[in-house]
Amino acid sequence: MDLFVQLVVFSLDGQRYALRLSAVERIVSAVEITPLPVAPEIVLGMINVEGRIVPVINIRKRFRLPEMEMRLSDHLIIARTVRRRVAFLADSVSGLIEVPLAEVIGASKILPRIAYVEGVAKLKDGMALIHDLDGFLSLEEEKKIDEMVSR
Repeated sequence: MDLFVQLVVFSLDGQRYALRLSAVERIVSAVEITPLPVAPEIVLGMINVEGRIVPVINIRKRFRLPEMEMRLSDHLIIARTVRRRVAFLADSVSGLIEVPLAEVIGASKILPRIAYVEGVAKLKDGMALIHDLDGFLSLEEEKKIDEMVSR
């Protein structure tokens, strides 16, 4: 019996990334992000999701992609790390796919100590980098976000 992993696939600058479905709460159309002047540079700002303040993380900065203005066609992926709910902008969301575990290569087999990537899913038409959401923020960034949210 084959084992599968369920992934939500999204794109940034034409490159495909993925998150495990278990980490994704919902995907919504882009909304206005309230900037925070004292936030870590990885934080674009905050949004209100059902009365809860959620930090919007600048995933482009972490992956060293060029900055882009938010567009009406962008999506916010709201996901949960081990410690908190976060959101980030994606250019587009392809949807949910199931990939056999045999077609997923762990990040350590590709490049030891590669940051922010859990692995790579081999797809019929290319590949998708599986994002390690739990390792995305440093402890210092986590602490600053906690301080901002509690204000």
